[in-house]
Amino acid sequence: MGEIIKPFQHKGFYLIATNHLFFANLVKEVQSGSVVVMDWEGLNGVNTGRVMLSDSYPVDSKPGTIHGFFCTQVGGNISHSKDFMESAKKEIGLWFQPEELVDYLELCSELDL
Repeated sequence: MGEIIKPFQHKGFYLIATNHLFFANLVKEVQSGSVVVMDWEGLNGVNTGRVMLSDSYPVDSKPGTIHGFFCTQVGGNISHSKDFMESAKKEIGLWFQPEELVDYLELCSELDL
């Protein structure tokens, strides 16, 4: 998990929420392990994040991307991203309550950073 998080941190993104979830009754792929959901915030986050992940098909994934490093077969997707901010906000609402999200600007202001 750390190897997937590290590139986003290096790119200057802020991890504003994360949850570790288990799904006992979903499709076989998801049942094979736990799922870590994350919400990242950063400049042009949706588009930049998709470039950092690369194509979902391992054969088409660019070297140096998360899928390029870790994906070996179709159907075992290691990560997921949204294509538009509107769809990202909708999905974030499925995984997180508003009080679970960190507001970095507010936090920095409170800490005088």
